[in-house]
Amino acid sequence: MSIYVGNVSFKATEADITQLFSDYGHVKLTKMIHDRETDRFKGFCFVEMSADSEEAEAINALNGKEFMGRQLNVSKARS
Repeated sequence: MSIYVGNVSFKATEADITQLFSDYGHVKLTKMIHDRETDRFKGFCFVEMSADSEEAEAINALNGKEFMGRQLNVSKARS
């Protein structure tokens, strides 16, 4: 399972997101999505954690939470 994280501050880094999610378990992967032409961060990313239970806990805790001045949209990623 993967977690979609939307409405992320453009100032956020991969380390910031990893740190935020590490409170809920082991973060295996954080993938920040960038524009191909400008390499500018698009404001969303994907996070993978070690266990489904950790991902569910993170989604419940972080959806709607303010982070770096923006309210996060956190949900299970769709394929």
